[in-house]
Amino acid sequence: MEEKTRNKILFLAIGLIVSCLAIQSQEKVEQSKEFLLRAIEFHGHLGPYLVLGLRAGLYANKMLGKDPMETEAFIKTKTTPPESCFADGVQISTGCTFGKRNISLEEGEGLQVTFKKNNQKLALKLKEEIIEEMNSLPSEERAWEDLVRDLYKRDIKEIFEIVKQTKEK
Repeated sequence: MEEKTRNKILFLAIGLIVSCLAIQSQEKVEQSKEFLLRAIEFHGHLGPYLVLGLRAGLYANKMLGKDPMETEAFIKTKTTPPESCFADGVQISTGCTFGKRNISLEEGEGLQVTFKKNNQKLALKLKEEIIEEMNSLPSEERAWEDLVRDLYKRDIKEIFEIVKQTKEK
């Protein structure tokens, strides 16, 4: 990665870290500078679908308890970028990996993820207004940076519809 590009990403990441100080939950602890930089390094850049995956995974950790060996993630969305970038955010935040085969990515409309851990299930569906917001953005880089920063600090219930939260028998 070019030094100029890396510096720009680091600057944006630091701005996001400062922004997330307003988050009042367990996610705040995990949304550290090191965490975000690790996600960027793993994925290659900072984009909205990576951030959405990070947020969904952190919420699943909060609700189900983080356990990268017992948790499974089932993602339904387009299997090509940029939507498929969501899977990288889920991998980084939950520890689910394609190598362990406890994450899957299946072709689907919109974006939905179901997390399972032991007898618990949590499903999140990206709200239509978020999809519309992303589709309506101009191609200028600044607009996308602002959206990423906003998604990183927005309340999870403003981003995702919580479809299911159950304990299976």
